Amino acid sequence: MSEEASRTTTALLNSLHDGDNEAAWRQFDDRYRPILIGFARRLGLPEADAVDVAQETTVQFIKEYREGKYDRERGRLRSWLIGIARFRVAGVYRKKASKREYRGESAMITLPEHESELEQVWDTERRTIILQAAFKELQNTTKTDDRNMRAFEMLVFNQIPVTAVCDELDMTAQQAYMAKSRTAKRLKDIIDRIEQLYDEDAT
Repeated sequence: MSEEASRTTTALLNSLHDGDNEAAWRQFDDRYRPILIGFARRLGLPEADAVDVAQETTVQFIKEYREGKYDRERGRLRSWLIGIARFRVAGVYRKKASKREYRGESAMITLPEHESELEQVWDTERRTIILQAAFKELQNTTKTDDRNMRAFEMLVFNQIPVTAVCDELDMTAQQAYMAKSRTAKRLKDIIDRIEQLYDEDAT
């Protein structure tokens, strides 16, 4: 991992004050866009709309941050991003609802109202993104034909039934679960390091 990519979120935010620091912008975007896309998807948006919401959220946050509107004393960075993203997601649903109402169709959509519910959605997606990043890093430093890695990927990411995993990889169920456990242990240190980069979402 490069020195630039290993900056904590707090250090990264400090770099964003410089309007000409495109590297900081790209790093912030790389770090949070996948979470925002997943967050919007978990709130029910299709992929294309979720990508748009993520783009609009990061652009709006950077604008407000550089205008001095972001106040860490008022809450975590994630709370600020969640607020923007939820507003954008609601906007997508409002547009869809108006079109459906024009056609005489029902368009009842209910988004989580409580911040704790939205934070739970965010944290779930954040953990997923971190796990995926850690797995990719482990893949890049491990034999690509490692059956343990493949079993973990199929069981955890693809949610494939263990019987199908065993058939494809010529394993017993016990071997598949052991492979999952061994890979999880190998991922732990990488996951811990990546989580530290988020700096508790700059509290």
